[in-house]
Amino acid sequence: MVDIRSNWRVVLLVVLVVGSLGALFVPGAGPVVGSAPADNATAGGGPTNLQYGLQLSGGTRVRAPVVGLTAENVTLPSDASERSTIATTIADDLDNVSSADVRLRLADSNTSADTVEVFANVTPTQFRGALDAAGLDADSATVRQGVTAATRDEIVETLSNKVNSLGFSGAQVSVQSTVGGDAHYVVVEVPNADLSEVRDLVNSRGQVAVLAYHPVNASAQTNDTVLTNDDIRRVSDARMQEGTFGSVPVVPITLTEEGGASFAEAMQRYGYTSSAGISNCQYPNGTPGDEYCLITTRDSEVVGTYGMGETLASSIERGDFQTTNSFVLQTNSMSEARQIAIDLRAGALPASLDIESGDVYQIDASLAERFKPLSFLTGLIAALAVSLVVYLRYGRAKIAVPMLVTALSEVVILLGFSSLAGLSLNLSHIAGFIAVIGTGVDDLVIIADEVTTEAVSSDRVFQSRFRKAFWIIGGAAATTIVAMSPLAVLSLGDLRGFAIVTILGVLVGVLLTRPAYGDILRYLLTDDN
Repeated sequence: MVDIRSNWRVVLLVVLVVGSLGALFVPGAGPVVGSAPADNATAGGGPTNLQYGLQLSGGTRVRAPVVGLTAENVTLPSDASERSTIATTIADDLDNVSSADVRLRLADSNTSADTVEVFANVTPTQFRGALDAAGLDADSATVRQGVTAATRDEIVETLSNKVNSLGFSGAQVSVQSTVGGDAHYVVVEVPNADLSEVRDLVNSRGQVAVLAYHPVNASAQTNDTVLTNDDIRRVSDARMQEGTFGSVPVVPITLTEEGGASFAEAMQRYGYTSSAGISNCQYPNGTPGDEYCLITTRDSEVVGTYGMGETLASSIERGDFQTTNSFVLQTNSMSEARQIAIDLRAGALPASLDIESGDVYQIDASLAERFKPLSFLTGLIAALAVSLVVYLRYGRAKIAVPMLVTALSEVVILLGFSSLAGLSLNLSHIAGFIAVIGTGVDDLVIIADEVTTEAVSSDRVFQSRFRKAFWIIGGAAATTIVAMSPLAVLSLGDLRGFAIVTILGVLVGVLLTRPAYGDILRYLLTDDN
């Protein structure tokens, strides 16, 4: 009888293989990372739960630098209000730049010096002039193209949230650097999406604002921003709601405590809660000096105009509004309402991407569909070729069959992990799986040759030989991991996927499958004796 305690690695291997097969083929078993796909996205690769990237499903890839300049080695005051004044002065000195496009960062654990960023198309000379106007030492500052790493990370996080909210399966957002780190690019890969969809996603910063369009005198109006993305704490799904003139698309929102107090104060100060301000909006066809409109904008474009409702006005006057801080943003269409909800949940991009200076390419879905069977065929040929070599080398089923099954189990476990993690498979990952088969069988051959050189007389002899072989395998695995680590860490495109799969395969082999194969051989060979 087999002692499970002494063969726990074999039992664990079987459990992992069965679990991986479940993750691959059981409906709803994967992925656990990401959101459910939208109607225009593909949940998986057909009969399996695997996710596919651009090369195996088609889609669009955009690679673009961030618009902006960074001034390093500046000295900023520690007082937040003083820094806010500096940001406003810099913005005022530059044409068509708002204070929201100027960011001042104090030195922290990631940066050794204070920095000033401006997210606009300005020249270094103009930027230095604005720094001087703000009282900063522009001569000692180092001005360079691009933004800080913190800003790039924020852009990646925001775009990832937007992509997930839109439900695109297998989408990836990352930062890619040139050799030497002189330039940095944000890379957005969206399978099953056409070029226009991805362009709209990348081009939009998603800056949502609510403007109070109110009279300044008997014949003139003005705009004042009363809400932005930062004032909103929670966003509900867009829906249709009955209004004065029928159903209208709205986005229910809940403001932060500070945002709610500021909004209520502005509505009272501008007269929106008075009898003249309630339901008095005919924008853009109203009479100047006699309109009280709330205007929802997205990236400075008007997407909704509406008047103050009597219920909301009464709630603000009584002070009840400050308890809930909830109301609805009205838009002109349901598609705009959905986009507003996505932008508010994901947040606004701090800076735009310069698509014209980057590169965009699209892979047709029909071409990608041809890659899938070819990839499967390549993997099958590799497995058959390895099987033939092993058979010719040993000719003994007790050694060859467990070797092949163990090697292929590594691939099954990696595929199961890919399904659960929502990894988008591309050709580079397929190459990594083939490399895992080759290196896995190579290590198993070392174990078999070392153990079967002479007859195995006892468990102690077997363990001695196995340990000798395992030291060789461990050294080779460490070398592979060290060699592949730079490719896995650096943003080198498809090479990164190949390196990650190879490293994971080596770790699974050294920690589980090679020792499990040793247990199988020990049971078979010592039982013969």
